[in-house]
Parts: sequence; structure tokens; C-alpha cells
Amino acid sequence: MSEKQFERPLDTTTFLRIQKWYLFAFAAIAMTIIVAQILIQLHINAQLGDSRVINVAGRQRAYSQKLVKEVLLLKQPQLATSEKKQIVSDLKKTIYVWSTSHKALQFGNDSMGLKKEEHKDIQKLFKKITPYHNSMIACATKIINNKDGIESNPNEILKNEKIFLQLMDTIVNEYDEKSKTELQFLKYKEFALFAFSLLILILEIIFIFRPLSFQIKGTIAKLIKSQLKSDTNTEKIQELFQEKEKSLQELQELNFVIDNAALFASAKNDGSIVFISKKFQELLGVNTQDLTKQLSEVLTTNEGQQQYLKEILKNNRKNIRTEEIKINTKKGEGIWLDMSIIPLHQSSKKQSILILCSDITERIQNQAKVEQLKQQNFDDKMLQKKQQASQIVEGQEEERKRIAKDIHDGIGQMLTALKFNIESINLENTAKTAEKIAYLKTLCSDLIKGVRTATFNLTPPELKDHGIIPALHKMAVELAKLTGKNILFENKTEKNIRFDSLAETNIYRVAQEAVNNAIKYAESNYILLSINYTDGLLSVKVDDDGNGFDYTTVDKPPKNNSDGGMGLFYMKERISYINGRLFINTKQGEGTRITINYKTSTNEN
Repeated sequence: MSEKQFERPLDTTTFLRIQKWYLFAFAAIAMTIIVAQILIQLHINAQLGDSRVINVAGRQRAYSQKLVKEVLLLKQPQLATSEKKQIVSDLKKTIYVWSTSHKALQFGNDSMGLKKEEHKDIQKLFKKITPYHNSMIACATKIINNKDGIESNPNEILKNEKIFLQLMDTIVNEYDEKSKTELQFLKYKEFALFAFSLLILILEIIFIFRPLSFQIKGTIAKLIKSQLKSDTNTEKIQELFQEKEKSLQELQELNFVIDNAALFASAKNDGSIVFISKKFQELLGVNTQDLTKQLSEVLTTNEGQQQYLKEILKNNRKNIRTEEIKINTKKGEGIWLDMSIIPLHQSSKKQSILILCSDITERIQNQAKVEQLKQQNFDDKMLQKKQQASQIVEGQEEERKRIAKDIHDGIGQMLTALKFNIESINLENTAKTAEKIAYLKTLCSDLIKGVRTATFNLTPPELKDHGIIPALHKMAVELAKLTGKNILFENKTEKNIRFDSLAETNIYRVAQEAVNNAIKYAESNYILLSINYTDGLLSVKVDDDGNGFDYTTVDKPPKNNSDGGMGLFYMKERISYINGRLFINTKQGEGTRITINYKTSTNEN
């Protein structure tokens, strides 16, 4: 709504609204009347055309009878030559008018005011009557041109005339029915327009006049209510005026409290001091003589700070500005202030500035201590992480040495033995050759088994291609084949789930180390490797019924890994690296359970 509408009086606004709706209502009624008149006039014009058609069609019957009469008159022998000529002349005119009208009824004629006939039933009747019409025309023409054939031709004309008259009666009746149908349609149109006009009036009463009456009634009620409200406001103003005097006294008391409790000051546009609270003066260590100086000079003794304050006080003319700033007081102390600079009297060129301050020196000092503690804590954590990373790298290097030692001591020695046995084969000594070939077969099987064991300790392809679940399953099956141990795998997940590749690698390595430790040291009858995934938590458990061990004696960084395995310490470090958790439940003589828990993030599937 524009400002002009807000400025209009209530009576003007109400009158304009009523005027708009009344104009709309009368325009709708006028449009209905105009449309009705247009439709009626169009139909009347159509009826005039139909009347002309019926008149011409009826005249065709009279002309057919006239043609027969004139032909029969020519048959009278006692007629004089002049009379016969006159009858022939009249007969020719009759033939012309009758033939022209017949064509005009079918195809239209502008000079006669006839349009082309479009009614299919009437067109069919004209097609049916046309042969009889043409036959009568032909006979009459023949009588005019050939007087010797006058004895036979009238009979043919009379025969065709009877059928022509019957069909013409049918055509006239069709025209009449057509006119009645159109007249009835006009009647329905008038009824429909009349009903539509009544509907518009009813709708205008319901949606325009009735709501307007309620609106007028409501407007009057609002005026009365406004009058009552105005009277009430007058009484309230009187009460407020009485309270004003009381508030002035309370304000004076409040000013005294603020002056002695708050840090605030005000200055003119040129930076000169208007007022500064007593508490602020005490904090800054200034006296009454110092108040004649610039506010920036009173706030601090440092020249750089003075210049900075002078700039922000001078340039801050429109918006409230808040800053934390350190100042040097006249007492020689360095304090921190949370300063809010508020411009006042913005419409005036002689602008003044209000400054509200809080002493935040203690908070700043505490923040500095907190930051120092945070930095120290961060440095400690970084040092711890470096140590852990160094230990993990050392463990990985020892693992590589172990794998190289296994290949050298196992596979390398078997390959050397294989080479020597092949070189020592003497094909001439058949019995000895067969024995050596049998030994070579056994040695090749052991060599294949050793290669498979060594390569399986490296990352299996199932881990990269299919994920942690198929990889753990493959590990359990292969280790069972290679070691002959009873190693079982239980998958409690509903479907194969993929995780971050780093998480899958570390979980697989820790589970692999747990199973290998159970195989090497636990002397267990069975090992159960199970996996479950519920509510975003992946849980891998390794259970065995072996000897167990004293957890307190092994939960520490090992000095070296020369005897194989990366130890429980490195298992925990790997899980901690991916933000997982490792739980070890064991007791000597009662088996061991190692649980790996990993909470997946929302973007992992």
C-alpha cells in the first residue's frame, strides 16, 4: 500500500471502494444487456433472410401453376395471333423467373437477397425436384420453339407439375420447420441470457452489495471505536503527563548511579569532551583540568593510540562501531577496553558521539593464558603423534624384515634345494631319478604353499575389489587351509558394505594380526572370526579357546619386532589412527576375545 493511501481519510477510502464495486456491478449488467441485444438482432436478421427464402419458395409453386396455365392457353385454337404472341412472351418471362428463382434457392443470389442453401435435407429435396423442374422447362421451351408438338407436350408438363408441387410443398415445410427451430433456439437463448442476468444480480448481491453493507457497518463501528479509543488515549496522556514529573526525578537518581558505576563518555563532532563518568575518570586517572583536552588524548597517553582513536571518532558518523582496544592510562597502566562508539543526532551537522566501555583487561589476560595452554596442549599432542607415527613406521619396517626373512629362509632355501636336486638328476639311473622326481614334487608343493602364505600376508585383492567382509572371509578360509586349524567365519551383516579404504586396510591388518597371534601362541582348538554392522557401528570379533595371556604385561610399546608380529600396541595404534576402538578380554587358561569397533561416518556406505 502506498503512502498516499495511508494519508487518505477513512470516509474517502470507503467511498472509493464502494464506487469501484458499484461500477463493476453496473458494467457487468450492461455487458449482459448488450450481448443479449446483439444476439437477438443477429437472429432477427437471420429470420428476415428465412422469411425471404420461404416467400421465394412459395412463389415457385405459383410460377409452376402459371407456366402450366400459359401452356394450356396456347392450346386454344380460337386465339388470335396477337394473343398467342402475348402468351408466348409471358411464358418466356415465367420460365426465366421460375428457373432463376430455382437456382437462387439452391446456390444463392445477391440481387434476390438469397444465400446459398446449406441445409442438407433441403439440398437433397432440391436434387430430387430438379429433374422434374428441368423437364417442365424443357417441355415449355419446346412448345415455344416447335408449335407442331403442342398436342403431346402439355400432358408431360401436367404429369411433372403434380410431383413438383408435392416436393415443393415438402421444401416449403422444411423451410418452415427450420425457421421454427431457429426461433425456438432464439427463445432458449433469451431464457439463458435472462437467467445469466439474474445470476449476475444474485452474485452481485451476495459478493458485492452484501459485503459492502457489512463493510460500511464495520467502518462505522471502527469510527465509533476510534472515538472511544481517542477518549481513552486522552485520559492516558493526562496520566502520562503526571508520570513524567515522577520519571524526571527517577532519571536524575539513575544518572547519579550511572555516573558512579558505568564507563561512558560523550564528545562533540570535533572530538572535544562533553561528559565523562566519574568511574571512567577514576579508571583513566584524569582530573577536572584534563577534561578540556580532546577525548582521544584523555583516553590514552600513547601517541599512536591517540591518532587511531581520533580517526575512528572522526569517521564514525552513521553506524555503531564496537572495538576491543588497549590503552595506556595516565597512571602508566595498560588496560583493555571493549568500546562501543554510538553516533547521536545523525540529522544534525554538529554530531555528538556516545562511548560506552567495559574493562575487559582480566578477560583478555585469561584468554591469553587459555591460548597458551591450548598451544602447549597442541604441542604435546603433536609430539605424541610424532612418537606414535615413528613407532608405527618402525613396526612396519620390522614387518617388512620379517616377510623378507620368511621368503629368504623358507622360499629361498626351498628354491635352492629345488635347483640342486634338479641338477643332480642322472637320467641313466632310473630308480634314483624316480625317487628324486617324487621328492621334487613334494618340494614344489611346499614351495607353492610357502609362496601362497607369504603373498597372503600382503594385502589381498579381495580387500580392494570387494571390501572388508569378503577379504576377512577369504583370510579365514585360506589360513584354515594353510595351517590346518579350525578357523570359522561368521557374517552377521545383511549385505556387503564398503568403507573408507584406509579404514578397511587397518581393520583387516588388525584382524589378521589377531588371528595370527591366536594361531601361533594361543594353542587353541578353534578360532571364530565374526563381523557385524548395526546402526553405523562396524564390529569385528576374534574369539579363541586357547591359553589366554596376562594383558598387563604386553600392553606397552615393544622394543623390537624381530620375533614377528606387530604386537597389541601396534594393533591399538592402527585402530586409533582411524578413530576406532580396540577391546581385549582375556584370562590365562580361558581363551581370548579381541573386539574391533569402528563408527562409520555419514558419507560411507
